[in-house]
Amino acid sequence: MQRRFWPLSLTIALGGLVSQAWAQTALTWQQVRDKFEAANPTLKSAQLNIDESRAAEITAYLRPNPDFSLTMDGFQPGPTGGLWRPLSGVYQSPGISYLHERAHKRELRRDSAKESTTIAETAYLDQERNLIFNLRNAFVAALQAKAFLENAKDNLDYWDKELGISRQRFHAGDLAQIDLDRLELQRLPFESDYETALVNLRTAKIQLLTLLNDNRTPIDQFDVAGPYDFKAELGPLEEFRNAALETRPDLKEAIENVELARINHELAVSNGSTDPTFSAWFTNNGSFSNPAATRTIGGSVSIPLRIFDRNQGEKARTQVDIGVHEKLRDAAEAQVFNDVDSSYWTIVQAVNLLKPYKSRYLELAADTRNKVSFAYQHGGASLLDYLDSEKAYRDTRLAYLNLIGSYLTAAAQMNMAVGREVI
Repeated sequence: MQRRFWPLSLTIALGGLVSQAWAQTALTWQQVRDKFEAANPTLKSAQLNIDESRAAEITAYLRPNPDFSLTMDGFQPGPTGGLWRPLSGVYQSPGISYLHERAHKRELRRDSAKESTTIAETAYLDQERNLIFNLRNAFVAALQAKAFLENAKDNLDYWDKELGISRQRFHAGDLAQIDLDRLELQRLPFESDYETALVNLRTAKIQLLTLLNDNRTPIDQFDVAGPYDFKAELGPLEEFRNAALETRPDLKEAIENVELARINHELAVSNGSTDPTFSAWFTNNGSFSNPAATRTIGGSVSIPLRIFDRNQGEKARTQVDIGVHEKLRDAAEAQVFNDVDSSYWTIVQAVNLLKPYKSRYLELAADTRNKVSFAYQHGGASLLDYLDSEKAYRDTRLAYLNLIGSYLTAAAQMNMAVGREVI
């Protein structure tokens, strides 16, 4: 039996393909959102509610079915005069009746059902808006955790280089043992920052995968990609307000509820009108008014007498309901302005703080640390000064990264307040 061996080049190529297949895949925000909308079970359930509401439109617009009746008379139960012919005198009278709905009842029921479907669609958009906000926060948290991890790794690498120089100075007799020990102990906070950032990144990825309803992708093979930065320019507040008035789903839902209340009031008034029932029948026997006829047709109209209006309460209730939803619409509009204004000024504050950090303080902190480090290595600065400069740089860098996270969170809040992505 001959054995076949794979060529070495083919084995290496297959290994490369496998490693690429299992490599870490970084998803952008749009890819994360598309995956979320395609897989999230809460959104899927909300979409089914819309389909259910559309099915109710069919029921609301159904016509009344006609009624069929069959009357039989003249059956002889026993003999009379010595004769018994039970079926000879029986006659049949089939009839049909139909309830005619007046005052556009069917059309108003249809309009009410369609408006309910529109409200269900708007409620779905509002639910999606809230879920997208949670998703955006989880995405920002993952980006922030990545930035913290990268910063912690840079700090640790920098300190290891400084320790290498300090050890060389110690072996050369230029550094005391106590100073070297203090520098060695100073590595512990950097290690702690790195491990904490690593755990936070894993936690952020787990939360994001949970929102994506993905329990199969390993954490080490899942990653996100996006700019962890801020935009210095921001549009005027009025622009965001107008966009929110046009887009915000919960405000649209409040407006549509007012329209639904008006349709329901019209339907309540329409339901108070009387609906006649038309009937017709056919007989094989003559009628009392025309005994010579062998086949006759008859008809009737039945009209309810509205002596008492049994729909007064529903008319009054739906009239009040219009006013209730108008007040709720005004409250929803006020809430939109409140959300937009709060998010706007939060972003303005974050940008005002980030600008000097980016233009001055980050560079100043790094330059100060490098100068003090150089002076310390050449005996021109104390160890305490050097450690203070390192702590100042570390605190400045962390404050900057935290401010960017606050800015991105406020931007997500603004997108939620407007109802679509504007930042």
